[in-house]
Amino acid sequence: MEDRIISANLMMEDSAVELSLRPRYLSEYIGQTKAKENLKVFIEAAKLRKEALDHVLLYGPPGLGKTTLSNIIANELGVNLRTTSGPAIERPGDLAALLTNLQEGDVLFIDEIHRLHRTVEEVLYPAMEDFALDIMIGKGPSARSVRLELPPFTLIGATTRAGLLSAPLRDRFGVVSRLEFYSVDELAFIISRTSEILDVGIVGEAAQEIAMRSRGTPRIANRLLKRVRDFAQVRGDGIITHELARNAMELIQVDPLGLDRIDHKMLTAMITNYRGGPVGLDTIAATIGEESQTIEDVYEPYLMQIGFLQRTPRGRVVAPQAYRHLGLPLPEQFGGAAGQTEDMN
Repeated sequence: MEDRIISANLMMEDSAVELSLRPRYLSEYIGQTKAKENLKVFIEAAKLRKEALDHVLLYGPPGLGKTTLSNIIANELGVNLRTTSGPAIERPGDLAALLTNLQEGDVLFIDEIHRLHRTVEEVLYPAMEDFALDIMIGKGPSARSVRLELPPFTLIGATTRAGLLSAPLRDRFGVVSRLEFYSVDELAFIISRTSEILDVGIVGEAAQEIAMRSRGTPRIANRLLKRVRDFAQVRGDGIITHELARNAMELIQVDPLGLDRIDHKMLTAMITNYRGGPVGLDTIAATIGEESQTIEDVYEPYLMQIGFLQRTPRGRVVAPQAYRHLGLPLPEQFGGAAGQTEDMN
């Protein structure tokens, strides 16, 4: 699978600048109003009681700010942040090393927490619940269990697949927040803020133009802004105007709804080859030359979110609004007639 500019997954180019773009406190954080307001209350209450904040689970699609929010929580609490990921903790000993190095009140952030090994999870339960670590010393009949006391700490878990978390682990989080997709206005505000940090001028409705193609995701918005900045510096005077932003998006092949060439290829193939479906997942994969798992995990979710694709027991079906967006004639089952082409708007 090629790297797509509208992919919400973290890419190498994002890592270079994301750190400088991240807000440091809740007052600077844009969007996620409900989660932000709740966290503000919980953090203030923990500080008033001089206790560690309850363990926090952040879940939602990639690129919405789970890592950023974990950094903000640590900054608001005024404590250290230790960062790791589920796949990186291979053995219980790895987790024990992390936990025993925490200071009182510290925040331990585990990204992709749903990918923790089950044996590691078992060690994590008493650590979260009782701030204690049970370790085995020796082997065989002489083996004995020793309990180490841990300083109170806050575990922040982030996941894109909350359904894969085991029930015992999920139940041990006191604060559970789902991060939602951002509105176009919120993304436009983020783009304007990023342009100031990157020292690039942006005028008129250019920020809105980029925002509406960003799939509701700040990471994609910032990535698109950087690409448009390149066009502004090479083909303009360094200022991003509405017209330049629109032309740049057309050249990078990202349409007004955030669909790229592969999205168009998939939808068009289903319409022209299979009359819009129902089509089996393996058939679609063979037609466009992609793996079925990639289609299901990467391409389909956004197309379903905007109502362009439907899953049925018989297979995938292209919805009428996709025909309209692509400028293709509606089939008879949707009230169309042969040769009739809907307006693209």
